[in-house]
Amino acid sequence: MREERYMDAEEVQMEDLEAQQKKTMESDRTKIQKKAKQPVTLKFKDVVYKVKFQIPSNKKVKNTTDSPLRERIILNGISGVVKPGEMLAMLGPSGSGKTTLLTALGGRLGGHLKGTITYNGKPFSNQMKRNTGFVTQDDVLYAHLTVTETLVYTALLRLPNTFTKEQKIGVAEDVMLQMGLTRCKNSIIGGPFMRGISGGERKRVSIGQEMLIDPSLLFLDEPTSGLDSTTAQRIVSTLWDLAQGGRTVVMTIHQPSSRLFYMFHKVLLLSEGNSLYYGSGSDVMDYFQSVGYVPKVPMNPADFLLDLANGVSPDESEDQVMVKERLIVASKNHIATKLKAELQEEDGVVADHNKNESNTNVGKWPTTWWQQFTVLLQRGMKERKHEFFDVLKITQVIVVAFLVGLLWWQSKITHLQDQIGLLYFSTGFWGFFPLFQAIFAFPPERMVLAKERSSGMYRLSSYFVARMVSDLPMELILPTIYIAITYFMGGLKYKATCFLYYLFSLLLSIMVSQGLGLALGALVMDLKAATTLGSVLMLTFLLAGGFYVQHIPAFIKWIRYLSIMNYNYKLLLGSQYKPGETYPCGEGKLCLVEDFPSVKSVGLRGQLVSAVVLIVMFVVYRVIAYVALMRIGVTRKIKKA
Repeated sequence: MREERYMDAEEVQMEDLEAQQKKTMESDRTKIQKKAKQPVTLKFKDVVYKVKFQIPSNKKVKNTTDSPLRERIILNGISGVVKPGEMLAMLGPSGSGKTTLLTALGGRLGGHLKGTITYNGKPFSNQMKRNTGFVTQDDVLYAHLTVTETLVYTALLRLPNTFTKEQKIGVAEDVMLQMGLTRCKNSIIGGPFMRGISGGERKRVSIGQEMLIDPSLLFLDEPTSGLDSTTAQRIVSTLWDLAQGGRTVVMTIHQPSSRLFYMFHKVLLLSEGNSLYYGSGSDVMDYFQSVGYVPKVPMNPADFLLDLANGVSPDESEDQVMVKERLIVASKNHIATKLKAELQEEDGVVADHNKNESNTNVGKWPTTWWQQFTVLLQRGMKERKHEFFDVLKITQVIVVAFLVGLLWWQSKITHLQDQIGLLYFSTGFWGFFPLFQAIFAFPPERMVLAKERSSGMYRLSSYFVARMVSDLPMELILPTIYIAITYFMGGLKYKATCFLYYLFSLLLSIMVSQGLGLALGALVMDLKAATTLGSVLMLTFLLAGGFYVQHIPAFIKWIRYLSIMNYNYKLLLGSQYKPGETYPCGEGKLCLVEDFPSVKSVGLRGQLVSAVVLIVMFVVYRVIAYVALMRIGVTRKIKKA
């Protein structure tokens, strides 16, 4: 009897749990389907995009007047309209222009772009950017952040100051619930060599980042790429729900299953930049049957469309080029006229909508510079804390410090060459170490920076300064530990002023070397090339620093004035020796330190000038890095025809 009572209680609990889960799912679906804050009608008419390319040198030009540059048409007069509540899928083989068109529609493409692209009858603007979500094909996320941290930091940066911090965090939590991410909210994103969340969860995090701003217009580049059919079905179902809430959804997709295909309200088929079909997804098979193309066996409509886009007819009797040309002509004859009428009809609807719409000026940035800086600093510290506490790096510096301290154990001025060697070794070691650390700062974050800057999340200056400040702990703490060990073990002068002078000089040189590494990484953006170039530069500076070669030929002596080592070496010498100071150089003889060959080549005077030059280098290298980063992630304005 007691067992039956326990079983009844368990059954009641299970029923309550199922009811609660069902209620939650219904609540989630209601949240997803809530009406868009500002419905957007996207129209694009006669969009043409061309790129110039260089003719290979091994190909002969027909005559001398021919230009070595040629133009290639990527998009050739593409038109269409997507209304609120609709989901448009752009299909086509690789190289057909899908991603280019999506990028153009998202306001992220410049160059030779012609045609008309409007959003509720208006061109792309800051207000539209704030109302647009763009999900790239690759899930560009920080590997060491958790799902919650990723979405919260994005919310703090992208949501305007009309939201409080607590409200922004609440929006992030709502999005996690809507996208089904609560189960993995405390899991790290992970990467190629680090286990994290699954591919489908990563894609939902990417979509969730865009859903934070509650966009009325959502672009997605291959949202199902690399996912299994079940996960892809869930992703597209979520997007379908978003469209049902009055949003306009546009995506590229390579080869969807038949289940996914029939969820699309509209389909645009592209082949080599030409439109082969635009219209309802449910009417696509009837259309191609009307122009003479019917599959021999029942098949997935998407597979059939891709065959046609590649020029493969069902009976395989026609030439591929002929098939494509026939389909282009058929599209112009059967679809273009109908589409033109639809575009004109929509013009009147949009005009009426704009009469009732209030014109509000939206600033370029959703948050202040200081807010962006503090959030980016917190995120940077979280993402790179594994680097700060890297046992291998810390062990490397400490082992080298003790090894140096033992080799130069309590060296005296009587062994002046040894002491000077210690100073120059520290100059060289702390020239290379921060340089290679800094080279790896920007290239790995290039895609993240491009994505976030294109969406208008933050100023480049706030990102740059936050990146510099977040690197300071490891850039300054480790050298200070090294100096504390080697300075006293090496027997250098036990004076507070000498120690502080030595510490300041070496830390200043480290910051300059770091700046050079940042500049190289930002300019080259290729780790292998940047490290090679950095090695050559630092070796050149090391050789020209005044220790190894005292008599540099006049025609190459100018390198010394560019050498970080030269100025730091002079400052370190100045921290230990003063003009007029002597050392025992023989039996009862005293010689001037400044006449010692390794010292005479650089001298002990001009300390202030050396410090000023290093400070100038500190600024110049960082300015170069900043200017180089300006090339990345800047949203380009669409040019009107």
